[in-house]
Amino acid sequence: MNKRNYQKELDSVIDTISGNSRKPRLLLHVCCAPCSSYVQEYLLRFFDITLLFYNPNMDTSKEYDHRAEELKRLVLDAGFSSDVIICEYDPESFDLIAAGYEAEPEGGARCPGCYELRMRKAAEYASLNGFDYFTTTLSISPYKNAEWINEIGEKLEKEYGVKHLPSDFKKRNGYKRSIELSNEYGLYRQDYCGCRYSRRG
Repeated sequence: MNKRNYQKELDSVIDTISGNSRKPRLLLHVCCAPCSSYVQEYLLRFFDITLLFYNPNMDTSKEYDHRAEELKRLVLDAGFSSDVIICEYDPESFDLIAAGYEAEPEGGARCPGCYELRMRKAAEYASLNGFDYFTTTLSISPYKNAEWINEIGEKLEKEYGVKHLPSDFKKRNGYKRSIELSNEYGLYRQDYCGCRYSRRG
């Protein structure tokens, strides 16, 4: 079976909505400012975007707050029109889904639960607040599994009744562009995903 091309699926959605009198509302879960930089630059042409920063996997409140502040600074410095919602730090939620998977490596069996935890928050918020679509910046990372991310998004679409926007944002040099934008705006680029297990290596 051929692997799905999520970038082409996103292209198809954009083709469908282009020319509409109103931009669809997109709730975009954001893991950090650098990953959001290219995604915002790309999608703001087509969507009215609200950013949701919810990452209970962060190992400390200091790390959480630092990434949240960098996201707000990027939006201001880059002149992006996105609204920003910073959720309360909630590490207990991550501890619950990570239990039993502590020894897994980065990209292992612990990660899908972490993806779903954060994407579920986005889907729920999008459903309750009348958004047309939801998605996440996670797929821009070469270390994140885009197939898992999109499968989770499609499952949550059925549960919450709000459309999941397919994505593989690393395509078309998206990851490279995020590095360029990070350098341009002097963004903090962390060297681990955020959880203490990935910091351990």
